[in-house]
Amino acid sequence: MDQLATTWGELALARFPDNPRDGLRAWDASDEYLLRHLDDERVDLSGAVVVVGDRWGALATALAAFRPTQITDSFLAQSATRANLERNGADAVRLLTTRDTPPERVDVLLVRVPKSLALLEDQLHRLAPGVHDRTVVVGTGMVKEIHTSTLRLFEKLIGPTRTSLAVKKARLIFSTPDPGLPRSPSPWPHTYALPSGIGAASGRTVVNHAGIFCADRLDIGTRFFLQHLPERGGFARIVDLGCGNGVVGMAAALAHPRAEVLFVDESFQAVASAEATYNANGAGKAEFLASDGVSAVPADSADLVLNNPPFHSHQATTDATAWRMFTGARRVLRPGGELWVVGNRHLGYHVKLRRIFGNCTTVAANPKFVILRATVGKEGVKAT
Repeated sequence: MDQLATTWGELALARFPDNPRDGLRAWDASDEYLLRHLDDERVDLSGAVVVVGDRWGALATALAAFRPTQITDSFLAQSATRANLERNGADAVRLLTTRDTPPERVDVLLVRVPKSLALLEDQLHRLAPGVHDRTVVVGTGMVKEIHTSTLRLFEKLIGPTRTSLAVKKARLIFSTPDPGLPRSPSPWPHTYALPSGIGAASGRTVVNHAGIFCADRLDIGTRFFLQHLPERGGFARIVDLGCGNGVVGMAAALAHPRAEVLFVDESFQAVASAEATYNANGAGKAEFLASDGVSAVPADSADLVLNNPPFHSHQATTDATAWRMFTGARRVLRPGGELWVVGNRHLGYHVKLRRIFGNCTTVAANPKFVILRATVGKEGVKAT
């Protein structure tokens, strides 16, 4: 367990799920910079404090005495916050998702700059009505995460904006609210039509809320996956694991109309997008779940799991997420069930799948991507 020293006490913090072997902390220099600034400048935290994009709950836990509201798009970040609050004996934090209605008044707005500029745009649009001329607005991020476009967005939606000097490769953003700025609703979600030649999903509608990968077009990996989804019948329950905007699960539902489809993602924005995409195409019976993979899904309950795993956790490149997804899929699949995975060829997912399932076959491949299938033995014995 790592210890973060702050003005308000020393905190024991961990990511979620907690895996000490990965060597990744629950905070970075930008979190430390922001907390130090709040103390050095004696920022008044007695009013309505809102923390946006707190990645693992370090900010909300450090400021728990001031009863802040945390807003996050991440189920994992929200789970980490709950765990960190509990281990530090704090519980006075209001936890909201990016899909919830934001507070009506914001006296201090603290923004951990997200990887997605679109998500930042959406959240600033949603929060701007609660910002007043005395609101203290401070953003934070590593230097490589803060771009000219980031500052322009704060300028456009909040008011005059400047940055701090860099400290330990971190930087702060200061915005002065301008009540005279015109207010408009968020431009999200975006909608577009899928191209032809991709199987059952050809020509169908996709709905993307802010922050979803490839918001205005179909990415090439998903396109390749859609062209090679299983066509034979017999699947009673299908899981779209890491569903994003839900286009893969929607395509599977159209190809297998008798199947029930479960859409799972750790992003609340993604789950909302998947539900909107599914409803726009009238594909049938489905469930939608924000979760740590399939941890909340009963064992031996699925016939087919479809997965395009990420290989980044914020700025860190890691295979931990893929490993959890593959082992989770093995647990929820019935005997004879199948996991279909698409990924970049160089990631070597076939090695992991053989370790977990005891088998792996190549469905299709091109110079960039490969689609792999792993099957649970009819006897249901776990591979060793």
